[in-house]
This record gives sequence, C-alpha cells and structure tokens, in this order.
Amino acid sequence: MIVEEHWWNGDATARGRRDVYIRTDGHRWEVQAQIGGALGRSKVQECPSRGSASILAGAWRGGDPAWRELPADRVGRA
Repeated sequence: MIVEEHWWNGDATARGRRDVYIRTDGHRWEVQAQIGGALGRSKVQECPSRGSASILAGAWRGGDPAWRELPADRVGRA
C-alpha cells in the first residue's frame, strides 16, 4: 500500500500522538488511524473509493484545527 495522504495531530509525545493515513494499492483504498506513533495501536478501515476514504479520514480527524497534513511518503507503509 502507498500512503496518499497523511495527517497528524501535532502532539509529539508517544501517548498523545495521533496519525491518519489514506492508503491505496491502485485498486483498493483504506484509512488507517494510529495512536501512539509507530509503536502504538492502529485501526484500518477499507473504503470503496478515494472519495469515501477522504470522508472517513476527515471524520476520524474530527475537524480539530491542530491536525496538520504531512507529505505522503509514497514508498508504502505496512
């Protein structure tokens, strides 16, 4: 899967960090919500389209203005 979009909540602590990713393999779309950085927990939800993935990612961010978009790594994430 390739990361198309990535946001984080601006909290650099392991306990407070939250990330939301939109990923695709070119055919399938999924949104990952991650808590606690790379070693934390995550939830992945498959989506039927890019549009639905964007809607879900926005809902998981909750409209909080602290969220920042980061450059997508485009090399893939597990």
